[in-house]
This record gives sequence, structure tokens and C-alpha cells, in this order.
Amino acid sequence: MIKVFAINGSPKLNKGRTALILNPFLEGMREAGAETELFYASKLKISPCIGDFICWDEKPGKCIINDDMQMLYPKLRNADILVLATPVYVPLPGNFQNFLNRLLPLIDPVLQVKAGRTRARLHKDVNISKIVLVSTCGWWEKGNFGTVIRIVKEFAKDINVELAGAVLRPHSDYLGKDNKKTMRVFENCKQAGYQLVKEGKFHNETLKAISSPLVSRKKYVD
Repeated sequence: MIKVFAINGSPKLNKGRTALILNPFLEGMREAGAETELFYASKLKISPCIGDFICWDEKPGKCIINDDMQMLYPKLRNADILVLATPVYVPLPGNFQNFLNRLLPLIDPVLQVKAGRTRARLHKDVNISKIVLVSTCGWWEKGNFGTVIRIVKEFAKDINVELAGAVLRPHSDYLGKDNKKTMRVFENCKQAGYQLVKEGKFHNETLKAISSPLVSRKKYVD
């Protein structure tokens, strides 16, 4: 069975707009046979990384900070798919950024240069083979996701893991409208999760439907 570790970085937890697309996405993964675990960065005690690299040099794979990450590390090692869900801030919510930085103990400090860039890899006891970005933003255009996408792309390349794709919902405040357009967005989120587990990839038309405009740019700006 495919195991999925998902973390929602929204400070609004399950009441935020990120949850509106993440929850059906995970539902689709479960319907496809995956086992999912969902955590909220703002409900966890995750201290900032202190950058001492003890988890690389003196105690490879071990973090010396005693907080909730110690509970998460075994779950992360056993997960096949890592789902990173976040709203766009400037660029990320603080607790979610702390979580990302504290993933360092999962990385094996065996460095390689690929296409002119220094890269690493995950420890052999870490099963993660795919990373997925699920993200929402308030602005109308998809270009608002640019920085968040670059961060996740770089992270995936740094650890030599496939970035399976990005489930993106711009002008997400319109998801509160109970109409056919928003229902189709939720249906496609569910379908995207199902596709990833069953087929190992997303259909481009499904991702496009999730990001499709719910209102014209002019009406949004007005």
C-alpha cells in the first residue's frame, strides 16, 4: 500500500482555502488505495533549524532538537509520497518553512554535481519517491505561484526526488461560492489524487481544470 504524508502549512488549518482543495485531493488518493496521514504545521511544535549540521556530520540522520519533528521523522521515512500544501505568503508561512528546513536529517550528505549544481539525496531508509505541491493564492493569476513552485522544484532536485506535479488554485477566495464551477474544481482535485496513486502521474487536463478561472480578471479586480 502506498503511504502518503501530507502537511498543510495554512495557519487557518482545516478552515482555510488550502484545505478546500487538499482534502478532496487526499480523499481521491484514499479511494485509489493509498494510506494518508495529514498534519497541520501550525498545530505542531517545530522549532527553527539552528544550522549546526550535527545531523550530517556527527550524528547522520539524527536531529538534536527535541520537538514534534521527532514524532514526524519516522512517518516521513515510511512515506512513499510527500504532499506539501501551502497558501502563498511571502513566500511561505513561517511554521511551514520551519518544517521544510527541519527535513535536513532525512538528507544523506553525499554530494554530487549535476548540470553545474551541487545536489544531495535522501538516506536509504527514506522511502519518499514523489513530492506533490498543493497550493492556493488570493490573486487572480497563476503567476503568483512562481516563487513557491521554484522552492519546491529546487527542494525536489536537491534530494533527487521526482516532483510529480503541482495542484494549484488561484483566486481561491472564490472557492466559497457554491456553484457548478467550484464543484468541478473539487471534483478534479479528487480525481487528481486518484490518478497519482493509480497511474503514478497527473493528467494535464485535470490540473488545468483545477486552476481554471472562476471569474474574469476584470470582475476580480473590480
